[in-house]
Amino acid sequence: MEKNKEQKYNLLFEQMIDCMTNPNGFDREDFVEILKEICELFNISKGVTEFYKSLSAEKDGQGEIMVDYDNGKGDKVAIYRRIVTPSMAVVKSTIYMAADSEPLSDDEYRKVDIILRAMLSFISRNRLQTVVENLGYYDESGYPNLSNYMRYLDQMNEKDCIRGNVAVYYNLRHFSLINQEIGRIAADKVMRSYFETVKAVIGDNGLVCRVGGDNFVLFCSKEILRSVLFILDGFPVTYDTENEKRVMISAYAGVFVIPDDFVYERPGEIVGRIIASGQDAKSERSGTVVYYSEKSIAEKEKLMRIRVDFSEGIKKGEFKAYYQPKVDINSGRIVGAEALCRWVKNGKIVPPIEFIPILEQNTDICQLDYYMLDAVCKDIRRWLNEKKQIVRVSVNLSRKHLIDIDLLEQLIKIIDKNKVPHRYIEIELTETTTDAEFLNIKRVVNGLRKEGIYTTVDDFGMGYSSLNLIREIPWDVLKLDRNFIPSEENFGVTELMFRHVVAMAQAMGLECVAEGVETMQQIELLRENDCRIAQGFYFDKPLPAAEFEKRLAAGKYDNI
Repeated sequence: MEKNKEQKYNLLFEQMIDCMTNPNGFDREDFVEILKEICELFNISKGVTEFYKSLSAEKDGQGEIMVDYDNGKGDKVAIYRRIVTPSMAVVKSTIYMAADSEPLSDDEYRKVDIILRAMLSFISRNRLQTVVENLGYYDESGYPNLSNYMRYLDQMNEKDCIRGNVAVYYNLRHFSLINQEIGRIAADKVMRSYFETVKAVIGDNGLVCRVGGDNFVLFCSKEILRSVLFILDGFPVTYDTENEKRVMISAYAGVFVIPDDFVYERPGEIVGRIIASGQDAKSERSGTVVYYSEKSIAEKEKLMRIRVDFSEGIKKGEFKAYYQPKVDINSGRIVGAEALCRWVKNGKIVPPIEFIPILEQNTDICQLDYYMLDAVCKDIRRWLNEKKQIVRVSVNLSRKHLIDIDLLEQLIKIIDKNKVPHRYIEIELTETTTDAEFLNIKRVVNGLRKEGIYTTVDDFGMGYSSLNLIREIPWDVLKLDRNFIPSEENFGVTELMFRHVVAMAQAMGLECVAEGVETMQQIELLRENDCRIAQGFYFDKPLPAAEFEKRLAAGKYDNI
């Protein structure tokens, strides 16, 4: 090989290596230009490189084929190389020369082969890096994944571009129903289209990623948040262009507007905030968009503390049964009582509003209801043993119980364990608004009636159920909510409704109890409408068992 050609080869080979190992990134245009000069130097007519992710991909012809140089004269194969990487990817390269060209000398062949093998090694590493990137930072459907998002947050922090921007977690609303309605294939198209719509709104100054199922996260500037939320609030997506079929897609969203004083340490601090806020949004307690705030975190901590303290409180017996008398307004005698839960913690009463709504978010409320029924039965059993005066006591049950097929058996088991005659127990259930709850209430009330246990429909007049509730279910007692009882502020129509409901209940053989009675005027109104039993602060607030026993022993109230 002549000296000038040798020098040219060494220079091009050095340039090729520099290009492939450039720490600032690979420049494909420069690389192709170097290859072109190498091909011309050795009279090569065409160079073809192929990359396949696996042997099966090679077999199926599913790979990348790159022709970096072709002068149109490549007729015969001069060199062919094929390598299989440890990960079973396949890289192939073929060098073509013109049929009438001089064959490569041994030295030329060796030099071209060295270049070829260097190229194959580089291409295999470069392409495998892309494969690893796809596997690590994209999911099986090609969406950027959570790892991609967290890497992006790190990159933005490195550029000092985190503060003042917005992170959002969103979950597509009722997407499982859309899957059922239009089918999986169409639903996948809808999800992709919606994703691309959000992505287009964000543009190049942000990122949107899928974190599994129908859950997504995004990062964008505060200036375009409004546009993003407009899409998340509801946007029509076409899934069948031929028949012009569309579906409205919306999302629950948790939003974290990153403050200027935010100290970034790791991406999980941002991701945790938006996921927590998104879950709050999905619960629909706070609307479909929830903004992260330190206050919401404090509320969550309070919720968790209540749940932990509840378990400890049950073990320590901190929950007590307080009794609010039910009074015959004609005689002043106590004819019954409602058992109400009071949490006595460290000598102080925790207001029910601070723990009952939290316990009702899961089945903790059911545990408390059973605990209270057991406490009431123990008090009644003690009164019987001490031959004290006894009245029927009502105990409230949450709707959460209604899905329990064994509810009836559990109630009877607790009552019978304490050897309490069934006639002394009354179970209060609130109005319902769903067919499923209605059927479960009907089943439970019928079962309790057969066992001689009284039942009450509580807060009648406050729900949205029809009169079927009292027409089809054999209640013993109808309890009228305090807001249904006329007062100076709502006398007109309310008084008319009150009078007719009481008359209807009595005609059906139901005992009527008015709760929340606080004034003598209300007592007079009850008398006028022949509603005989009242409960409320006019007589007494809920009392500890010992105080209630004193009221029973006293015989009657004199303030009527």
